[in-house]
Order: sequence, then C-alpha cells, then structure tokens
Amino acid sequence: MVSVVIPAHNEAKVLGRLLDGLLGEAAPGEFDVVVVANGCTDGTAEVARPYDVRVLTTPVPSKSAALRMGDAAARGYPRLYVDADVELSTASARALAAVLAAPDGPLAAAPERDLTLADRPWPVRAYYAIWTRLPHVRAGLFARGVIAVNGAGNERLRALPPVMADDLTASLAFTPDERVIVGTARAVIHPPRTVADLLRRRVRAMTSVTELERTSAGAGERTGPRDLAAIVAKEPRLAGAAVVFAAMAVLARRRAARAIRAGDYTTWLRDESSRN
Repeated sequence: MVSVVIPAHNEAKVLGRLLDGLLGEAAPGEFDVVVVANGCTDGTAEVARPYDVRVLTTPVPSKSAALRMGDAAARGYPRLYVDADVELSTASARALAAVLAAPDGPLAAAPERDLTLADRPWPVRAYYAIWTRLPHVRAGLFARGVIAVNGAGNERLRALPPVMADDLTASLAFTPDERVIVGTARAVIHPPRTVADLLRRRVRAMTSVTELERTSAGAGERTGPRDLAAIVAKEPRLAGAAVVFAAMAVLARRRAARAIRAGDYTTWLRDESSRN
C-alpha cells in the first residue's frame, strides 16, 4: 500500500483541490492517506473528512511535528509527503510509487514542477525564470511540494533534525545516486501572486538555509554571481530577470538578518496570496 502524509495548517482553501486530484482516479483503498491538521483555526479537518482519508488533529502548529505524527500513523511504502497547497494527480502519485518500488530503485524521488505563472506580475515571473534554471534547483528534491521515499529512505529521514528547511534537508540527506526526479510525475506549484509575498518566501528561505548551515544537517544551497552569469551567458535575454533575482536576494538577506541574529528559526512567513 502506498501511504501519503499531508501536513496541513489552515489549508481549508486548498486542501480539497489536492485531494480531488490525488484521489480522483484512485481505486478504493489504493492510497493510505493521512491528513494531519496541525494548529488549525479554520475548517481544514472538516474539508478532509468527506474523502477516503484518515484525519489526525493536533493543537501544535508545527509542520515537522505533523510530519512525525503522520509518519507514525502511516501504514505502507512507498511513502509520499505532500504539502497541502500543491496539486498532485493520481497518475503522478502512481509514477513516484512505481519508481521507488523497483528492486534496484532509488531511496527517494520527487516530481517535476509545473509553476502557474501566467497571471503573476512580471517581477515574480522574472524571478522564477532564473530560479528554475539554477542547477541545484533542477536537481534537488526540495521546493516541489512532494518528496517520496521507500522504507530505507524513510529511515534516513527519521534521523534528520527538525528544521524549517525540511524539504531541503531531506534532499541533502540523499546523494545524487540515491534520489531521482521522475519526469512522468508532475506537481503543480502555485507561486506568490505579489512581489511582497515572494519576498516573504525568500526571507523564510534565507533564514531556513542559515539554520540548516548552523546545525548538523549539512550545508545549504546558495546562489552566487557566477550562477547568474552562467545563466545570462547562455540566455542573454534573461539579463533583466537576473537583476530582479539579485535584487530580491539582497532584500531577503537584509530582512532575514534580524531573525538570524536573534536565532529565530520558528517564525513561518507564510504566503497567503498563492492560496487564493
């Protein structure tokens, strides 16, 4: 049985969208889905209950705690960890599970990203034009909203410390030979609708990468001028987008500095615009 763990904190607006796609073509009992409504003040749990899922609730608003709670309740492998604000189809879940179920398959897998950018303002589109071309973004399991593992991969994840950058930490826990991006699986990612919300995401990312680098979890991924120069050299039309990307990085670094100095790695700057 394939288990799917979905941590959900105040995700009533979008959880049904995910569950409709995930279970839309699934056979009864094909997926063991565990939704962990953590610290919710909306109707997240109520949205989930009509579906063929198990709903757990906790008053603690913590994604890492919700993941551990869902993991303890999950019944099978391969196991998918799915963010409530993405979209994943039945076919994509099956594709991830099939790769991990292979005898000589990888320990971890993730889908390709489909970003909904058509109606986003140009600075947001420019930022992601660069971000999606960064080598570590293309190769890593992080920022896809879905990470899938087999039994051995799950043991690797259980040993990781609870940090804000949970998906980046999970990606770095596996060598390139142990993980794979499955081209036949797609996760729909909803980027911020405003520049302000994009900045909030980047401040959170900057803070969480710093936390990761200061723990035993390993080194985070940083983008430098050489990375931007290489992208522009290959595609000169992206020079303006590179300027936007660099400006956003500078602003995020400055705004994250206060939290980093204070050692505040618990304040989750959430983008609400992508949930509307």
